[in-house]
Amino acid sequence: MTQAKEQKTQKTSRKEQILQVLVHMLENRPGTKVTTSSLAKEVGLSEAALYRHFASKAKMFEGLIEFIEETIFSRVTRILQDEPQALYRCEHILTLVLAFADKNPGLCRIMTGEALVGEDARLRTRISQFYERLETQLKQILREAEIRDQMRTVMPVPATAQLLMSILEGRVQQYSRTGRSPVDNWPEQWAFLADGLLTPVPVSA
Repeated sequence: MTQAKEQKTQKTSRKEQILQVLVHMLENRPGTKVTTSSLAKEVGLSEAALYRHFASKAKMFEGLIEFIEETIFSRVTRILQDEPQALYRCEHILTLVLAFADKNPGLCRIMTGEALVGEDARLRTRISQFYERLETQLKQILREAEIRDQMRTVMPVPATAQLLMSILEGRVQQYSRTGRSPVDNWPEQWAFLADGLLTPVPVSA
């Protein structure tokens, strides 16, 4: 390996280490604002050295938001490829996000916006866009149900997608606030919800 490649690998590894430590701090210090000073100390660098890897703390959070987006939406794509039925697509997407939050409590604080209070406003905007993208995907799935499954939503599609997102975001928020797993009782609750979401399309005479 050339010296240039070694330096690039070391730089990438150090950036990953910084993000991993930031996530660890978010997980283990709920309700506490992570400062660059405390982060640098935890990583074992000076603040000046920290800024050689990231131009700002906002860039660090952007890196974590990108990880959330890439992880969730790459798996959403696989769900759409593997599962043809609308109801199961919705179930698997919601379960995916809840399980991800459950396994990543540090990232969950970013998903709720709690860790972004007092940070650059564009970070909260980006998290809002993450949820908007999910809601748009659910709307598309529900609209396609009439063609794919000969089923349609009982309520209008936008209202149905909004309801599902409200439940999703509420469970993630509850987990961040109380520590109660967002997947607790989820299978039973989803079965209850699913029973009233769709109805068969009437057959034309």
